Amino acid sequence: MADVKAGLGLRRAISGALKAIAPGDVDFMEVAPENWMHLGGRLRKDFDYFADRYPIYLHGLSLNIGGVAPLDRELLLSIREFMRDYQCPLYTEHLTYCADEGQLYDLMPIPFTEAAVRHVSDRVKEVQDVLGQQIALENASYYAAPGQEMSESDFIRAVLESADCKLLLDVNNIYVNSINHRYDPLVFMDALPLERACYLHIAGHYEEAEDLRVDTHGADVIEPVWALLDAAYDRLGVLPTLVERDFNFPPMAELLGEVARVRAAQRRVQAPVEATP
Repeated sequence: MADVKAGLGLRRAISGALKAIAPGDVDFMEVAPENWMHLGGRLRKDFDYFADRYPIYLHGLSLNIGGVAPLDRELLLSIREFMRDYQCPLYTEHLTYCADEGQLYDLMPIPFTEAAVRHVSDRVKEVQDVLGQQIALENASYYAAPGQEMSESDFIRAVLESADCKLLLDVNNIYVNSINHRYDPLVFMDALPLERACYLHIAGHYEEAEDLRVDTHGADVIEPVWALLDAAYDRLGVLPTLVERDFNFPPMAELLGEVARVRAAQRRVQAPVEATP
């Protein structure tokens, strides 16, 4: 039986408040390695403080897994060293691209095509060879699908199976995309390679219009997204789950309340099994 594990993103804006939380309030923390790898002084001491107390999961922002430029070998080697130094159990990235002769500072959709499947899976294999372990790719939010030849779920499945990597299931992204692209989120979830899921994200978003949601990680998680998390646990069982919050931080008690709600949802799934003789 999997352990109940609910985590929170380590962000500099809330690092002081996070130092004051009680042991056991969160089970792990997640960071973007690019934001912490080459720091010294006070910021490195802050990071070491948390790394001494919590498992650190890594969620990359700039590997550019779907791009055409060669993979940044120096970045990959730095990530590998960082993972070894801090014994990070997991490295994940977005199934997107984020560079075109320079950093775009956004996560752009990869065309859902057979050619893109081959291209991306080859790059994932290269990353896994360097890191010496499987990585997980996140189903991304997107607002247009240029050159689409296959469905989003078929594209994700094909990439993960070809590359033999894991799935980071982002529940909020499923909800956002289901509104923006008008599909049933549960049907979409069931079409994903859920057998490859190893980790979950849940977050808030911005309601731009009735038919448009923007993935921001800057708001509270809404009830339909909590319901999707329950549906994910019903299908997957309990997996480590991160509450993502990047800005507009509420009081720490409210953030910890969302972490506690993740734990409660995980225990709900465990309870019937544990009650069986």
